[in-house]
Amino acid sequence: MDDPAARTDAQLVAAATDGDRAAFGTLLARHYDRIHGLAWQLTGSRSDADDIAQDVCCTLVEKIHGFRGEAKFTTWMCSIVFNATRDHRRRRRAFAGFTDRLAVLVGLAPVPDGRDAYDAAWLNGAIARLKPAYRDAAILVAGQQLTHAEAGEILGVAEATISWRMHEVRRMIGGL
Repeated sequence: MDDPAARTDAQLVAAATDGDRAAFGTLLARHYDRIHGLAWQLTGSRSDADDIAQDVCCTLVEKIHGFRGEAKFTTWMCSIVFNATRDHRRRRRAFAGFTDRLAVLVGLAPVPDGRDAYDAAWLNGAIARLKPAYRDAAILVAGQQLTHAEAGEILGVAEATISWRMHEVRRMIGGL
C-alpha cells in the first residue's frame, strides 16, 4: 500500500477509522508535538504536559471514530487537548491540598525542573495574570496559531468574541 506519511490528515483519519493502525500511528506521530506543546502551554509544566499528551493519545484511539470532519482535524484534536487539560486542572485542584500537606509531611516537596522554570517564565508572567477566558484565547491563537474561528469553536464562543479577547490581551500585555 502507499506510504501513510504522504497522506493528508483527512485520508489518515479515514483509514484509521477503518482500522488501519499504521495510519493512526502516522497521525499521532505527525501531531504529537502539537498535542504536547499545547498541553505545556496550558499548564506551564513539562511533566503535566507529558501526562496530558499520553491521555490525549489514548483518548484519540477511542474518539477517532467520532470525528465527523466538520472542522479541521487539528482543530478537533486541539479541543480534545484543551478539554483534557481542563480535566487535569480539576483533578489537580481536588488533590492539591492533600498532596501539598503530604509532601511537606514526608519531606518530598517537588523540585521544579530548571528547564521548566526558564521555559515557563513567559507563561507564569504576563499570561498567568490574564483572566482564564483571555489566557485560553491567547494560548490557542498565539501559542497554537489557530484561527479565531477555530479557537472560538474550541472555547464555544463566537469568532468575534475571540477577536475581541485577543485585542484585549494585546492591550493588557502591552501595558505590563
